[in-house]
Amino acid sequence: MKCFRSGLPLVLAAFAVFAPGAYGHAAKPEVMAGHIAKRDADGRLLPWISWRTALDREMRFYESAPSVHGYPVFVTTTFLDGDWKPTERNDTIPATQNGMGIISYLKYYEFSGKQNPRTLATARLMGDYLLKKSLTPDSGKYPRFPHSTGRRDQFPQPTNSGSQSDHPYEIEPDKGGISGYALVLLSDATKDPKYFAQALHNARVLMTNQQVGDATHSPWPFRADHRTGAPRGPISSDMTYVLRLYDALLARGYTEFKPSRTALWQWIKTQQIPSAKTDGARFVQFFEDHDTPTNRNAWAPLNLARYLLEKRDAIDPEWRADASTLIEFVRRDFTHGEFGVTVCHEQDEDHDAWGGINSTYGAVLAMYAKATQSASLAREAREALNFTEYAIDEQGRPRDLIKNAAPGGWQEDAHTDVIHNYMDALAVYPEWGN
Repeated sequence: MKCFRSGLPLVLAAFAVFAPGAYGHAAKPEVMAGHIAKRDADGRLLPWISWRTALDREMRFYESAPSVHGYPVFVTTTFLDGDWKPTERNDTIPATQNGMGIISYLKYYEFSGKQNPRTLATARLMGDYLLKKSLTPDSGKYPRFPHSTGRRDQFPQPTNSGSQSDHPYEIEPDKGGISGYALVLLSDATKDPKYFAQALHNARVLMTNQQVGDATHSPWPFRADHRTGAPRGPISSDMTYVLRLYDALLARGYTEFKPSRTALWQWIKTQQIPSAKTDGARFVQFFEDHDTPTNRNAWAPLNLARYLLEKRDAIDPEWRADASTLIEFVRRDFTHGEFGVTVCHEQDEDHDAWGGINSTYGAVLAMYAKATQSASLAREAREALNFTEYAIDEQGRPRDLIKNAAPGGWQEDAHTDVIHNYMDALAVYPEWGN
């Protein structure tokens, strides 16, 4: 699990650096990821440099990524240091890393006025990698379906692809929703039909394997053998991106998905959202490197809340109450304080504020604050996003975790599942970027 990367010596060293006045009588500067922390008159954390400048530097740094088999190295590799060198780990998470990466790059492309064709070109390369190098064979229960995990040195991923907590031949159905929805957006942006064709195929495979959900089973298991469909993990928490995929196809006239979409929403509305008021048992399992069936996470409820805040009455007349239920569940069970800032951790089994989850928290909380006109929640959201911004250094190299000693790490936590969150926050509070 992710928390293994923060060993005790690093934690103690970080405390010695981060704790002002910990040694001697004179207070030392408060240092966060190599930056002197900035505070306002009330002690609230300010960005070390404007968001727009920091994000622009990061995107330009990623343009410098070397190519591997025709793809930027961060498309094919999950663990990289700050100089683009792979670490000793060769396991990868292609569907999440590139699915969320496509979403991030398309949102940044729009945000920047579509002025840099390299941004869109990189999104295309992420999509090409998913189509050409990371699909299961054209057979079995999940044919030509995205691999959830793999190895960086495999082109293409083999039939028995599976790393982290996936077994050989296993896929995670919800990751087909993430990548499928991203490919619909990529098709819209590029007008290239091959991306839509794969998205449509993902949805049809998901529809074929969809089951009736209940109190102990989501419509798909968390993991399944792509050959036989044999399930592992009865609850899969991320149903939102399959719902988004169905919605996108219905909007384009593919009415075949209407019954499946209705059944999926019924499970979310009557089973999943109510569980956030109690034990959150329908929000277990999302991250590829964990397989404890009771391990709850913050990523899925936050992304469901984001969906409700975007769609509102068009989807759910009770969107405000439901979004509140989801966000308060996360605030209650997945937040803690660091540097005087309320930050969000991933899951029951990992209490670190990784860049992906903490920026997700800040973005969704900002959207909710705007919708409810809550100044206090807006301040909390902005500070959480300021916290993650400190992970970007002067060269634009991000860290996956503030307290890690050097740039780099998990690429979705450093970059691909981070950028789109700042775009969503800036959409509702554009002044935060200055």
